[in-house]
Amino acid sequence: MLSSEDKLVAWVLTGFLAILTIFFNMYLLLVNHRSYRKKHKLNPADFIITAIALASISQQVLTYLWQTMDVIDTVCRISLTEAILLVLIFSVKLIIFWSTAFLTFYYGTKLVVEPVHCYTRIQEAIVKHVHTALAVIFVSGFANAVPLLSVLTYYNGTTTELGDCGSIMPSDTTGLAYIFYYVIISDIVPGIVMVKCSISISYHLAKHLLDMKASSNGAHGPKLGTQMRVIKMTLSLVVVYICFVAVDIYSQMTVVLMRQNTLALTILFASIYTTVSAFVLVYGKKSYWKELIASYNLFLDEYPCFSSMKVEEVKTEPHEHSHGH
Repeated sequence: MLSSEDKLVAWVLTGFLAILTIFFNMYLLLVNHRSYRKKHKLNPADFIITAIALASISQQVLTYLWQTMDVIDTVCRISLTEAILLVLIFSVKLIIFWSTAFLTFYYGTKLVVEPVHCYTRIQEAIVKHVHTALAVIFVSGFANAVPLLSVLTYYNGTTTELGDCGSIMPSDTTGLAYIFYYVIISDIVPGIVMVKCSISISYHLAKHLLDMKASSNGAHGPKLGTQMRVIKMTLSLVVVYICFVAVDIYSQMTVVLMRQNTLALTILFASIYTTVSAFVLVYGKKSYWKELIASYNLFLDEYPCFSSMKVEEVKTEPHEHSHGH
C-alpha cells in the first residue's frame, strides 16, 4: 500500500518527468512542422512520430492532473472526474503503444531487404495508408478504454482512507474479464508486433553484415551510416517497451487482484516510459540529435559559467546525408 507521502513523491517525480517528456516531444513536433512547411508533406515515419509526440504530451498532462487530484482530494469529492481522467489516460496509453508498434512495423518494412512474401501485400497496403491506420488506432484507443468507466470504483474511501479515487477495482467477474482484455489488447498484442518486427530487422541486419563482410574479405567493417542509427533506435524502442510492459502489467495486477492503491505507481511508470521513448526517438534521427546538441551548446554560450556542461558535437561524415525515412 502507498502512504500519502509515497503518493506525494510519485506526484513530484511525475511532474519532473512531464517537463522532460513535453520538452522532447515538443522538439519532435517543431522539427516535423518545419519539415512540413519546407516540403508541404511529411513522410510516413515522421507522421507516425508526430502522432506519438501529440499523444505523449496529452498523456503527461492528463497524468499530472490525475495525480494532483489524487494527492489533494483525499475524501474523493470529485471521484467521477478522476475516473474519467483515468479512462482518458488509459485511452491515450493504448494509442501510444499501438502507434509505437506501428512505427516499428513501418521501419521493419523499410529496413528488411527481403520481406516474407505472404506479408508483403498486407505491409504495402498498410504503409500506403498510414493516415487511415493511425486514425483507426486513435479511435480504437478510446473505443477500447471507455468501457472501463463501468469497471471503475468511483469511491474507494469507504474501505481505507488511502484508496485511490476512481480506481480500477472491479466488483464482479465481468469487470475483471474486461480488464484482462484491455491489458492484452493494449500491452501484450502491440508488444508481440514489436518483438516480431525487431526479430526480422535483427535477422536481416545480421545477414546483411555477414554478406558485406564476406564481399570485402573482412578488410574493413561495413558502413551502414544513418540506417544503422535507425535500426538501433527501433530495437531500443522495443527493449524499452518490453521492460515497461513487464512492470506495467505487474503494477496493474497489484491494483486489480491484490486491491492495493498502487495506481499512482502505474501512472509513474507510464510517465517514465513516455520520457525514455521520446528521448530514443530524438536520438534515433541523427539530424534531430545534432540540431538539439547544437541548440543546447548555443544556449550555454549565453552563460559562460556553464561552459563546462557543453556537449561535443559530432561532425557528419561525407557519405552520410540527412535521411528522409
